[in-house]
Amino acid sequence: MSLTRTSLLSALAGALTIPVIAHTPAASAAAPPHAASAQQSPAPSASLVQGGPSPAASAAQAAPQSQSLVEYDDEVQRAAPNGVDFTGEWAPRFHEDEPERVPGPELGDYLGIPINDAARMRAMTWEASIQTLPEWQCRPHSADYIWRGPSPLRIWKEVDPVSRQVTAWHAEWLRSVDRSIYMDGRPHPSPNAPHTWAGFSTGKWEGDVLTIKTTHLKEGYVRRNGLPRSDAATLTEHWMLRGDVLTVAAIVNDPVYLTEPFIRTTDYELDLHQWVPPYPCQVVEEVDRPRGVVPHSLPGTNDAATDFANRCGLPVEATRGGAETMYPDFRARIGAITSTCIAAQR
Repeated sequence: MSLTRTSLLSALAGALTIPVIAHTPAASAAAPPHAASAQQSPAPSASLVQGGPSPAASAAQAAPQSQSLVEYDDEVQRAAPNGVDFTGEWAPRFHEDEPERVPGPELGDYLGIPINDAARMRAMTWEASIQTLPEWQCRPHSADYIWRGPSPLRIWKEVDPVSRQVTAWHAEWLRSVDRSIYMDGRPHPSPNAPHTWAGFSTGKWEGDVLTIKTTHLKEGYVRRNGLPRSDAATLTEHWMLRGDVLTVAAIVNDPVYLTEPFIRTTDYELDLHQWVPPYPCQVVEEVDRPRGVVPHSLPGTNDAATDFANRCGLPVEATRGGAETMYPDFRARIGAITSTCIAAQR
């Protein structure tokens, strides 16, 4: 039978049509009933009549091939909440925990921190003048502590130009390097991989909360008064956005120095006029001391470690930290006490 010009053009158009929308489960659910019935009851094929499909045909049916040239993860897109974007300039607000976040905590103030004896020993032998050493002068805060510093914050996202999916978030403070938070599902590296101040971070959405897991951190500190945090610690963060306020809950698990998870929340506020300037830190000779001397106190010799307890009218035992000091039975044991101070006079 000869083809007319119209039928020939129709056949060519059908052969050259490029599908732009791949079949998805949502599309199947939206299909009309008669279409669903047609899909569920296909016409018998020749292979079925002859005793069943071939192995190659079965594999093709079990793993349908996408006709799209774009690498697109539908599960990632469905998990990403609409309207939650952390991009912007974020300013710290010091109406909460101001002594902790600006001048730093006092020596001997370990209240409410689940430390063990090893952490307490290191803190009691710590001297603040260690930060004048060349190795410490330009040392940035680690990813778990930098939220508590006075630095402004910038957050931006990395978007795949084709799929339009967010592949990474980046966070940078005044005294820090770029911290990358990967959203593409990549695994964490080997435990033997190098540790850094920012660590290695991966994120995933849990509703409209971004949950981040960080490993491979260099040794740091829980507080800036000598309480250590080991390089075996892991960090879990929950980023939550409410209007112009960013709240971050940071949970540190440290098998070396903490007996329980240590949880802190910190707030930042969107500031459209903020600018994070460069920080070209330069090492100088701050204190003239003999070569190789490291500031420290021998165990039991740091008299300043009790100043906080004495000034605030607190039992020294209560200021030494530990998980047991955070429970009601400890308060009942030491009796009713009213602190005589709120923050140190500086």
